[in-house]
Amino acid sequence: MRGLILALGFLTRLPLPAVRDYQPAELARALVWFPAAGLVVGAAVALAAALGAALDPWLGALAGVVMWAWITSGLHLDGLADTADALGAAHRDPARFLAVLADPHVGSFGVIALVLQLAAKLVLLHWLLLLELPWLVLVLIPAWARWSAAGWALLLPPLKPGLGERLSNHGKRAGWIAGGLALAAISAAAPLAFVALVPAFLWGLWMRLKLGGQTGDILGAGIEWCESAALLLAGVLFALARGIIAG
Repeated sequence: MRGLILALGFLTRLPLPAVRDYQPAELARALVWFPAAGLVVGAAVALAAALGAALDPWLGALAGVVMWAWITSGLHLDGLADTADALGAAHRDPARFLAVLADPHVGSFGVIALVLQLAAKLVLLHWLLLLELPWLVLVLIPAWARWSAAGWALLLPPLKPGLGERLSNHGKRAGWIAGGLALAAISAAAPLAFVALVPAFLWGLWMRLKLGGQTGDILGAGIEWCESAALLLAGVLFALARGIIAG
C-alpha cells in the first residue's frame, strides 16, 4: 500500500498516513498507482457534481469544478499556467522556454489559460449533466489522464532536472502497463471513457515534435488538456449515439 499512499499523496490532498523514510525516487515507482489516484479524483468530482445537480445542473457543474481544483490542490492547473506562460514568452527559443517555465510567477498567458480551462470544465460538466452521461465515464476520465501522464514521463526524455526527470529515470514501464490494463478492464463497463486516449496521444505527439521532451509542469498541463478534451469528445459521441446531435 506504500505506493498507493505515495500516489494519492502526490496527486490529491486527501489526509493520508505519513510515509516514513521517503525517497524521491519512490514516487516514480508508484506510477502503477496513478490510475487509482485518478479514480479517486474522478469519483470525488462525480459525487460533488451529482449532489449539486440534485438542486440545479449549473450548481452540479460548479460543485464538480470546485472539487476538481480542491482535491488536486490545483497542481495540474499550476502546470498549465506555467506552460502557457512559457509558450507565450518563448518566441521559439528553447532556453527562454525553460527559463520562463521555471519562474514561479504567473503571467498574463497563464491567467488566460487558467480562466479558459476552468470555464471549459464548468460548461462541459453542465452539458454532460444535461445529457445524463454515465457517471462512470466521468470517474474514469481523470484516471486515464493520469495514466497518460505517467506514460509521457516514461516515453519522453526530460527537458530539465525535476519531477519529469525522476519519473523518467526511476519509473517502471511494466508497472505503467499493468496500471493501464487494470484501468482498461474497468473501462470495459463504460467504453466511452477510452476517448481520453485520443487527446493523450495528441499531447504526447505535440511534446515530442514541438518540445522534444517533458517536464513536470508540461505533464500537469497535459492532464488538464486530456480531461477537458475527453469531456468534450465523450459528450459529442454520447449525444450522437442518442440522436441529440445529427450525425
